[in-house]
Amino acid sequence: MPQPNQSATVPADSHSPPGRKPTFLSNLGADVPASLVVFLVALPLSLGIAAASGAPIMAGLIAAAVGGIVAGSLGGSPLQVSGPAAGLTVVVAGLVDEFGWQVTCAITAAAGVVQLLMGVSRIGRAALAVSPVVVKAMLAGIGITIILQQLHVLLGGQAAGSAIENLTGLPAAITNVELHSALLGLAVVAILLTWKFLPAAVRKIPGPLAAVVAVTALSVAVAPSVERISFSGSIFDAIALPTLPDGNWRAAAMAVITVALIASIESLLSAVAVDKMGGSRTNLNRELVGQGSANVVSGMLGGLPVTGVIVRSATNVEAGAASRSSAILHGVWVLVFSALFAGLIQLIPLSVLAGLLLVIGAKLIKVADIRTSLRTGDLLVYSVTLVCVVALNLLEGVIIGLALAALCVLWRVLRAQIQAHAPSAESLPWRVTIAGSCSFFALPRLNRVLHSVPEGHDVVVELNADYLDHAFREALVAWQKQQRNTGASVILEEHGTTAFSDAEDNTPQRQDPREFPLPPRTSWLPSGATPADDDAGRLPLRSILLGIDKYHRRHADKVRPLVQDLTEGQNPDTLFVACVDSRVNPNLITSSGPGDLLTLRNIGNVVCNDGSDASIDSALSFAVKGLSVDSIVICGHSNCGAMKAVIADAEGASPGMGKGFDTWLEHARPSYSALLASHPVGVAAAAEGYSRLDQLSMVNVALQLRKLEEHPVTGPALASGQLEATGLFYDICTARVVLVTPEGIEQLDPSMAVRA
Repeated sequence: MPQPNQSATVPADSHSPPGRKPTFLSNLGADVPASLVVFLVALPLSLGIAAASGAPIMAGLIAAAVGGIVAGSLGGSPLQVSGPAAGLTVVVAGLVDEFGWQVTCAITAAAGVVQLLMGVSRIGRAALAVSPVVVKAMLAGIGITIILQQLHVLLGGQAAGSAIENLTGLPAAITNVELHSALLGLAVVAILLTWKFLPAAVRKIPGPLAAVVAVTALSVAVAPSVERISFSGSIFDAIALPTLPDGNWRAAAMAVITVALIASIESLLSAVAVDKMGGSRTNLNRELVGQGSANVVSGMLGGLPVTGVIVRSATNVEAGAASRSSAILHGVWVLVFSALFAGLIQLIPLSVLAGLLLVIGAKLIKVADIRTSLRTGDLLVYSVTLVCVVALNLLEGVIIGLALAALCVLWRVLRAQIQAHAPSAESLPWRVTIAGSCSFFALPRLNRVLHSVPEGHDVVVELNADYLDHAFREALVAWQKQQRNTGASVILEEHGTTAFSDAEDNTPQRQDPREFPLPPRTSWLPSGATPADDDAGRLPLRSILLGIDKYHRRHADKVRPLVQDLTEGQNPDTLFVACVDSRVNPNLITSSGPGDLLTLRNIGNVVCNDGSDASIDSALSFAVKGLSVDSIVICGHSNCGAMKAVIADAEGASPGMGKGFDTWLEHARPSYSALLASHPVGVAAAAEGYSRLDQLSMVNVALQLRKLEEHPVTGPALASGQLEATGLFYDICTARVVLVTPEGIEQLDPSMAVRA
């Protein structure tokens, strides 16, 4: 994915106007409400993650407070919120089982030191050099592990040490279910799943908080004996100094690297995601320094590892946070609540937190990620990584996934796609397709495929290479000469980025397709035409058919994925009204894909609002009422033949196009009168040096926009803001597009798109 440019400068903490330095107090109006919302989301999540990690409950709140205050103050992402994350739950649980809690705290602090060194060394961006499919599979594996673990807690039992043991133990857990515990946990799941369907006023309360509070209150009334969170003292009593491991230093060192890498990757990926949501550009090296500092402090105080958390960060952005003050204040609220109201936490049943964690774990498993990996050919990497994370452990699973991803990349680089396609008829040529990186590694396959083509048969070789080395080129040229010596014709068609040339004399091997003996043309030739007419290029139909043939061979397989979602219907966002001129290509000049534009083309790109043309009226009705488009574009162009006809008609010279064309000109004649009356658009176009003909085209666009405002279909929609209309002018000689407004013209630049 594209990443923001790294800079040594500290990013701005808010979106304040240039030249005005933001202050803590200037943003409190937005940051205080946002911090309270994030606090309400973070509180139950931190408790649940601590419970799932096998750590003291207060360790989750310590990490939340430290993440908010320390990482929020020192980090490079002003709107990111840090705290304990589900992504490290499995790792921490394993460390607690192997080393004990206080050694795990030492590992957390040491991992923070590693992150600090990474940030100081300015290798923050290098931490993102991980295949996204491996990260997504890792998160899905963590989600499955959390679900298998928390199902036992929800059913009133105890979770085992590994995902496999939890899976095999599920039948016994279901048999020995504790009914009250299970019902409370399922109630939390039900509330969270249905929360998004409730009225907006209700949804202002964070779903996790509402679920935990409501079901906890219910449990006090109907199930007072259910197992609950237990601890002694407040958050300050839970502070525990770390201790060094007693031997097994190699395993401890590996654990430090594991925690540091996973925490760094999760934090940086979350920061990049926050940037895309509208936050300030993140300084990734500074963010690593902030995360490392938070982990050092959290580990020294007895807290869980800290990372940037996308759930809390997204909540922070959506709540309207303006600066890092929101993240810092959220940490303060966690600290205050944990110190003053710790007793309330002990009312929460363990099965309630288990229900919360089940939903969190399920959200880590995204069907969209599976579909993406299938579409990109990475399903094997995704599946193997996921299975290894669940069956082995997180570190081994990620290492195996990265190794497999690297092998797949190497395989794709080394293995060119070379295939021979037999013709459907004897008169047609064979077709050999070559794609990818063509190096000497592919020579055995190249020779095998080329020699499968019978001698004496004509061949078209479609070369679509991104790399072509001398050995591959030499082998292809040698075979080409051998095949030609048998009396066959060999055509090389290049579609890639390399320039194929003869290995001996460096002569480009680009040939005119007409040199190739094409299949019988009788069915293509109109009555009275001869093959000589075709060979001379006087028959456009043959050109179209040849173009379709090339489309099927070169592009159809690439277009198919783009149009599969459009099979059952269309959902364009814009009606594009353009002239019929063959030089105007709406999809090209708007960089639109299949299904984006509903295009209406007519002579002079006019709009009829007097009911005189049913085709235009029906197109407008279908676009606005049937497809609910968001916008309508009127696009004129330079050197327009319709505008030439309008000028000729006004000057007394008939265009000579017939009665129908003369009638059609009635819709464009008012534009000429407006031009003579010094219409603002015409004046502006003249000042820019446009010809009288092009001035008329621009004025015509402005008048058609006015017709849209008066049209019975588009007028009300434009007035209510449901629809917007835009005028464009395509200057063919410069291939640039000009914005036409009722007041004049304006050159388009990227800042307009940003403002829009």
